[in-house]
Amino acid sequence: MANFALEVTRLGFSVLQAISADLAGRAAFQLFCRTPSPRPKGVKAKAAHAAGAARLAGAERFTLRLAGGAKAHAYRLNGGAIGQRKRYLVTHGWGSSAVYMAELISMLSATGAEVVALDFPGHGRAGGRFLHMGLAVGAIAAAEQRFGAFDAVIGHSFGGAALMVSAAGLLPGVPPVTSERLVLIGAPSEMAWLFADFGRMIGLRPAAQAALEKKVHRVTGRRLEEFDAGNTAGTIGRPVLVIHAEDDKEVSPAHARRYGAAGPRVRLLWANGFGHRRIVAAAPVLGAIAAFLEGGVDVEAGESIKKDAAIIPLFELPARRAAL
Repeated sequence: MANFALEVTRLGFSVLQAISADLAGRAAFQLFCRTPSPRPKGVKAKAAHAAGAARLAGAERFTLRLAGGAKAHAYRLNGGAIGQRKRYLVTHGWGSSAVYMAELISMLSATGAEVVALDFPGHGRAGGRFLHMGLAVGAIAAAEQRFGAFDAVIGHSFGGAALMVSAAGLLPGVPPVTSERLVLIGAPSEMAWLFADFGRMIGLRPAAQAALEKKVHRVTGRRLEEFDAGNTAGTIGRPVLVIHAEDDKEVSPAHARRYGAAGPRVRLLWANGFGHRRIVAAAPVLGAIAAFLEGGVDVEAGESIKKDAAIIPLFELPARRAAL
């Protein structure tokens, strides 16, 4: 938020909390779930959006209807191909969309596989300005119901976390994605830290912060601390490739380390020098993903696929709170 807007927001929540902590918590949840405008800002973002849109211009498009009237959008490439072929699902991060994943999508479709790429609610062509983890996992389930089981799922940032939450079956009543392999790129391993940072940013006091986190439970059926994908990555019984950059300024590399320590079927590759966003189109990353999907990348945890970049020190994952 811009400084002036943040100050106004903090003032508003200060007043609201004085009236009702529960009301402030519910209002904070609505603000937390509000997604950025899908219109690209800046020259680089506009150019990347245009290039991605051009790559996906020939894709089939589908609307996936979710609970509560929300909608997701899906692109499909190589749909209806005759003969045996693989099927992959691609999910994007917060504030992004499928068009920003076009390099990855193109690489996957070039193998002849059927590729489905989602725009979550509030993003891209899906419309709206609202998203939470429950809706994202619901969109993943809707994609599998519409297109069939996926051989592998690949997600960036929030989209990667949503895939792991789905694969672990963490949401009551939502069928888990049944893919054989998962790829997580720059993905957070849990969400408690994000809600804590958000609460501090807008000036929530403990009672209102608790109300915010209780809202998560009411909406999703799970308490905030249960959205711990890092703990479940090693228990789902499927190979997981985790790719992260130690210079990622948006999602701490500590999240990748938690994934990497989850079990022997989780492989961690460092893609240093590519940050949080360029990583999804970096050639070494695409190569590692392609090899993993073919059954390769049997590496030792923590191996680097780019060793010549400077590593920028970042904050470590905040300690988990005992009670939320």
